[in-house]
Amino acid sequence: MIKNKEIMNTKEVSEFLKLHPFTVNKLAREGKIPAFKIGADWRFHKKHIERWINEKIAYHQQGRERRKDSLTNGAPS
Repeated sequence: MIKNKEIMNTKEVSEFLKLHPFTVNKLAREGKIPAFKIGADWRFHKKHIERWINEKIAYHQQGRERRKDSLTNGAPS
């Protein structure tokens, strides 16, 4: 695999994300990961996958902070 490829196939994304190729295809089919089709094959823009990862990380960190705040602010005195 070329390290700086901008467009990746399912196998390359599955290796990049450490997921099974079936899982990557399922996420693409359900619109849960940024992807586009060429014929019957899914393709992924590396920049969009990296942005998607960063958005997921930020979302989960915000959720963790919200839960932490609700526990400290909502606790009885």
